[in-house]
This record gives sequence, structure tokens and C-alpha cells, in this order.
Amino acid sequence: MKVLKFGGSSVKQADRITQVKDIILSTVEKEGKVAIVVSALGGVTDLLLDTAHLAKAGDGSYKECVDELYYRHRRTAETLLPEAAMKEFLPFLKEKNRNLENLYNGIFLLKELSPRLLDYVASYGELMSSFLISIYLKQFSDDVYFIDSRELIITDDQFQNANVNYDITYANIAKQFSADKGIYIQGGFISSTEEGVTTTLGRGGSDYTAAIVAAGLDADEIEIWTDVNGVMTSDPRKVQDTFSLEEMTYEEAMEMSHFGAKVIHPPTIQPALDKKIPIRIRNTFQPDFAGTLISEHTKDNMPVKGVTSISDIALISVQGSGLIGVTGIAGRLFSTLARQKVNIILITQASSEHSISFAIRPNDKERARKAIEDEFTFEMKANMIDEIEIEEQLSIVAVVGSNMKNTIGVAGSFFQALAKNGVNIRAIAQGSSELNISAVISKQHESKALNALHLAFFLAQRKTVNLFVVGTGLIGKTLLQQVNKQNNFLKESQSLEVRLVGITNTRKMLIDTDGIDLSTWDDNLNSNGELADLDRFIDSMKEINLANSIFVDCTASETPIRYYKDILKSSISISTPNKIANSSSLADYMELKYLANKYKVKFLYETNVGAGLPVITTLNDLLQSGDEVLKIEAVLSGSLSFIFNSYKGDLAFSDIVKEAKERGYTEPDPRDDLSGKDVARKVLILSREIGKHIEMDDIDIENILPQACIDAPTVEEFFTALEANNEHFSQKRDAAAAEGKVLRFLATISDEKATVSLKAVDANDPFYSLSGSDNMIVFTTARYHDRPLVVKGPGAGAEVTAAGVFAEIISISNYLS
Repeated sequence: MKVLKFGGSSVKQADRITQVKDIILSTVEKEGKVAIVVSALGGVTDLLLDTAHLAKAGDGSYKECVDELYYRHRRTAETLLPEAAMKEFLPFLKEKNRNLENLYNGIFLLKELSPRLLDYVASYGELMSSFLISIYLKQFSDDVYFIDSRELIITDDQFQNANVNYDITYANIAKQFSADKGIYIQGGFISSTEEGVTTTLGRGGSDYTAAIVAAGLDADEIEIWTDVNGVMTSDPRKVQDTFSLEEMTYEEAMEMSHFGAKVIHPPTIQPALDKKIPIRIRNTFQPDFAGTLISEHTKDNMPVKGVTSISDIALISVQGSGLIGVTGIAGRLFSTLARQKVNIILITQASSEHSISFAIRPNDKERARKAIEDEFTFEMKANMIDEIEIEEQLSIVAVVGSNMKNTIGVAGSFFQALAKNGVNIRAIAQGSSELNISAVISKQHESKALNALHLAFFLAQRKTVNLFVVGTGLIGKTLLQQVNKQNNFLKESQSLEVRLVGITNTRKMLIDTDGIDLSTWDDNLNSNGELADLDRFIDSMKEINLANSIFVDCTASETPIRYYKDILKSSISISTPNKIANSSSLADYMELKYLANKYKVKFLYETNVGAGLPVITTLNDLLQSGDEVLKIEAVLSGSLSFIFNSYKGDLAFSDIVKEAKERGYTEPDPRDDLSGKDVARKVLILSREIGKHIEMDDIDIENILPQACIDAPTVEEFFTALEANNEHFSQKRDAAAAEGKVLRFLATISDEKATVSLKAVDANDPFYSLSGSDNMIVFTTARYHDRPLVVKGPGAGAEVTAAGVFAEIISISNYLS
């Protein structure tokens, strides 16, 4: 025999009760006999209690609530029942309504509302729903039996959380369910004393009723029908990509419930646990889904079954020398808290015995503080115990699984997942049973922590990174095209999903935590984006606080740079081709590196120097492996490389510069390239990477532009001035050609100095054979001395630069996983 329990969401309205009927009839067809426990119609219990409090407060609007209760049940009945059945139900409904009117009127007049009276008021929800559904089921079966749960479940008189007398209750159940077949239906949650006074079973009372009935009948299984597909791996409102568990143990279910998961209320499971009756959590709205089976043992070997949290707690710490080695301190502490009915959620104690910390609900903190101060008055006056420390705005995150004790590395994965996402731990607890690992963290990091832990334990073979992209120019647009084209391959080959969560330019911004479609992001941004505001964009990114977030700055603007430090402090990695941050003051450069290291995130800028070429990576590999860099010579500008490689006499210098700009090789203002400043920024970055503490003013930059070109107020006027000075450049070219040389814009970094200049090089020089927009970097080191290490390839263009950023995104994903 099975016991089926349907919660308030399952019986909220007529169409849902129709679904419940189908489930019940299907079960009866297979089982022959079934016990049904139903909650009040969704929201009715709250309305009953709220109405009572209105009446107590002298608010006459309680009468409108009584009418609402009556007509809600009547409308539901009229939808479900034929006329003949309505004649049976209406007298019952009217009687209960008159009783409620009298009850509420008495409360209104006396302004009194005892726990006993609250229980009596609350019982009407289950009484009315169970009787209504029993009448409805009679239209489909002759063997339907309505049971008033108060005649079945006998308790003491601890109102609102009554204790069950199992001996009498089980005897009543055995007597009541005597028929061989049929549908027995009763309300959950409600009970009575031996004297017939109505009581309730407290939180989770309807589940408790189902467990009691199942235990009394030695049922084969309890099915708890709700609005989710069984027990989820985590709360889907906070965590992405959760899924239903096939099975779990009683202990796992109780542990997850303790830490906030809406599985079942722990005390309700006890009768079923005592009789080892399996419990299955199922979805009323997807009845074909098997749900989650909760039983004594499971067949799977999953070390972790759930990631859960308690959202708002206070952490109290009691510490001082008077705790060390003193017998009975902990006993006194927790006894005094128990006397004040302070519920303790988590306890942790340092092995030095210098401190004891415990988590409680914030509304208990002052009562707890006073109780501790009263108990330890002597010790505190003698400075043996310090002033009580209370921290708020905290949460507890936990992983739960009975197989953790048999699995190596669970704790390591737990702490690593939090650390890599910048989640600081305030306290840790793990029981000797190893059923859970819990950590107290800042409340603002709860969602990020849950997602990071869920990824680590349930989606370890699949990684997700969340991009927040600033800049939709050539590089930004090309990057998103590359990600969109490659995403399916990355999912299949590396189990990596790159999601675009936020995007902004100077006009519009758009953020969607579910992800922005990479194939239509531009239309979406233009159609649905709001007015761009980088302050709000950054604030939203931090508030959303997604695990594995990456900020991608695809601009050449100073504006996003102002936010870098704050972003790194928020434990968000950065990838950028924007050179401004690393070529600003040495102090800022050093601080950015320091913050990335401190907050365990990545600050990557490979494309600052060589677009898609592995320049900084190669340099860092040399240094980290112990090599010594003696000299760096380089063509570091793809735009200038293209310009001077193409300047062979067949085209005017100004025409070549125009072509370079049209191809996207130069900065928006080509003077940033031709002035040597862009190359100088790269020289500055490379110099700092090898440990030189220099500023931009320390670099010797040769100015190759005539003054008229420098002074031109606009880019258009610059090109006019450049055209007028073509002869200036042709003279330099001709002079070099007369010596069998070509012009190359070279950067040199040595012990003595760093320079940027236009040089004529002959055929023996490695830079002579450069073509197109290629860059070349020549590293002369202690190991690569006679034959320097050369890195060569395209140094400009949106495709290679975007590809370099894309490679960094993948690199960061590997670090975060």
C-alpha cells in the first residue's frame, strides 16, 4: 500500500485538483488501496492565520477575508462538482464558514489569540480541502472514505507543534483503514488531544501526517507530490543547471533540509525512518517523472548529493584565555542558550580551545548576547573572556553526501572552488560522520559560492565562464563572432561553455544572467538594451556575483581602466587588449598585479604587446624557468610594420597610412601609432615584465612626424598635413635604399635604456625580411645568446587580436575549473 501526500501547490485550484485525481485513480488501479493526505488549498492556511491576526488587531476587514475563504472554496467546488455533489458539499462548507465567522468575531471582540485558538483556526484549511476532494473523488470511485485527521492522530496539548502519541494513533490507523480496497482521504497537519481539542503538528505537518499514516500501516512507500521534479542538487532559484537526484538516503535528506533545502522537514521523516519506509518526492505537474527516492541505502556512489545554504545568519564568537583547558565552559555556554530557546545552527571550536563560534538566526542575537554575558559575568569582568563578538550579513553554504567519508579530496575541492571565486570563509564545520562540510561566508557571496560549488561537484566535467564585455568595435565584435563560431566545439571537446552575460558600448548596455544569444547579440543590444552607464554596468556585474566571471575590456579608452582595481577586488578576472592600464604609472601597474594575486584571479593582457602573438607568455616562461633576459629588439606595431613594409616607392606615404587605417591596423587616430607612443606603451609593458621599474618618460622616443601633422586638430586634417609632407618620408626611404637598407620602426630594451626609433636595417638584420603587418620580437637571453629566440607573426588586425583575447578567456576558464 502507498501513502500519497499532495501539498498546497498541488491542490491550489480546480485544474490542479483534476490532475491530482488522475494521479490517485492511476495509483488505485495498480495498488487497490491508497491513503491520501492533502494540504489546504494553496495559500489558505496563511489567509486563515492572517485573518485571525487582523481580528485580534481590531481590523474589521477580517470579514472580507472570511468571505474570500468561503467563495474561494465554493468557486473551486462549482468547477469540479456536479449539482448533486454540490448539495452534499455546500452544507459542510456553510457550517465551517459559520464557525469561522463566530471564531473571528470572538477574537475581534476579545482581542485575544491563544496558540490553542490559532490551531483551531488553522485546522479549517485542511478540513475543507480534504472534504471537497473526497466528494470530487466519489464521482469516479465508489470506495472513497473521508477521514477527519483529528479522530486519527492523537497528541499532547503543545499547541502549534504537538507531540504525537504513537501508540494510540497507530491503533486508530489500523482500525480506520480496515477495508481491503479504496481511497482513504484526510487532511494533513491537523490532530487532536485525547480530550478532542484540536492541535496542529507544526512546520511540515502534512508531510508528518503522511509519515505517521504510512508507519501505522507499514506502507510500502510514501509519495510526496509537490511542484518540483524531486529533490534538486541545489536551489534552482539561486543556482544554474541544477537537476533532480534519482535517490538519496534519509540522512542526506534530513541534512539538506536542515541547511535550507525544501525537501522534507526533518522531524516528519522519523516515523518513516523508524519503519524504513521509502519516501519518493514527485511532481504533480509531471507525473511521469520518477522523482527522487529517499531510503535507507542508495546504489550510486556520488560523494556529494546536494549544495545548499542558509541565507541569513549571525556568527557569535566567545573567546579568551579563560576558555583554554577549563572543563564545562562549552556546557555552560550551550545550556544557557538552550534555556533562552536560542537555536544553534552550526558550531565550530578552535583546537587551541581559545574560542568557540556558533551560528544563529539574526533575530536571536541580542537574546543570545545577554544570556552569555549573564552566564559569564565573572569571567568577563576578570578579562578571562573577551567582549562577545557578533557578525551579521553572513550565510552558510554546505555540501551534503553520505559517501563523502569514502571519497578523498572532497574538502579540497570545496575550499578550492570557493577560493578561486574570491569567497572568504569565516568559519568551518564538519561532523565526524562526514555527512556535510559547512562554511560561513559573506551573505553577498552566497549565490556565487553555491554556483561555484555546484559546478565543482556536479558539473566538474563541464565548465562555464560568464563574460561581461565592454566595447563592440572591431575587436569586440570579432571576439563575439569567434566565440559564437567556436562554442559548440568547446562544449564537445573541452566541456566549456562561454556565456555572454553582459555587454555595453558607449550607447547601450544589456545584462541577462541567463545568457545573451551570441548570434543575435547586436540586434538584442540595440532593441532591448538600456542607456549605457558604465558605473551601473560594473555595479550590476558585482551584484549579480556570478561564479567564473570575466571582465573583457575591448576598448582603447581610459574610462574602463578606472574600474579595474575594484573589479579585481570583487574576485573577477580581467582580459584586455587595452594597453592604457599597464602603461600608466608604475604604481598602478604594480597594484593591479598585486590585486590579481591577492584575490586569486587572473589579469591577462597578452594582446597589449603582440596582438595574438605569445610575447608576454613566452617572456614569462623564460623568466619563471630561470633565464635572464639581456636584450629585447622588436617591431611591436603591426600598423607601423605594415606601413614601412609597404613603403617601397610605388605609393605615397600618406596613402599607405590611409590603407592601414581602413584595414583596422592603426588606432582610430593614426598619430597614436606614428608618434611612437603606442610602441612606447608596449616597450614600457615589456620592460616592466622583466622587472624594470620605469615610467613612460624613461623611454627615448624618436618623433618621425612633422610638426604640422602633430598639430592638426582632427584626424581628417592630419591626413591633409601628412599628404603635404610626403616628401619628408620619401627622403628617408630613398636615403636608406641608397645603402641597400629598408626602414623599420624598432624598439630596443637593454640594461642601459629603452628606445623607440625609425632605423634603416640591411639584409643581414632579422627585421629586413618582415612583410605585411608582421611583428617580430627577438629575445637575447643567457640561454638564447648566440641564436636569439624569435617570435614572429601578424601583429595587428581585429582577427588576431580577438583571437588572443579568446585564448585568454579559455586560459582563465582552465584556471577557474
